[in-house]
Amino acid sequence: MALNIVQSSDGRRQRSERSQIAIIEAALALMEEGILVPTAQQISDRAEVGIRSFFRHFPDMDALFQEADEMIRASYEALFREDDRSGSLPDRAAKAIDLYGNGFENCRQIILSTQALLWRFPKLKERYAWHQKRLRKELELWLPEVTELPKEQRESVHALASFEMWYRLREYQGLSQKASAELVTALVMSLVAAS
Repeated sequence: MALNIVQSSDGRRQRSERSQIAIIEAALALMEEGILVPTAQQISDRAEVGIRSFFRHFPDMDALFQEADEMIRASYEALFREDDRSGSLPDRAAKAIDLYGNGFENCRQIILSTQALLWRFPKLKERYAWHQKRLRKELELWLPEVTELPKEQRESVHALASFEMWYRLREYQGLSQKASAELVTALVMSLVAAS
């Protein structure tokens, strides 16, 4: 009899975990499709779970977005990481900007969604700030010369290498990914090499 109770409990736990994953995946899918601020009802409908079930798993939307960030963090961090940072300054700058550009292209909708939600969710805002600091550190591993620049130039380099700059070039100025990377690389080099 005890064995049946354990099996029943395990089955409920597995169903609960599957529902939780389905909810997170539904939220991420909606964001990728351009629904930058999905509602609990939209997410529940996509996950094919009831709204009460949604709120049993996630007491509020902030909790959902924290779990979603945990689920995908390793995959998007990998997009911005490269072990081979060798080469001349121009080579390293070009490789770093290409890497960031590819990462931004892959994470574009999630980043836009996150930015749209920051004002409502303090934990999401904290995590976004943490990711921005990590991207700055990664860039300085590529280009340690940046750490030697005066503050204004250093901040300018980070602004040039940011998602906001990338998005502006791609979305509003209509540049190709290649042209955007070349422009940002040239601007970064003009600041780093001039010092």
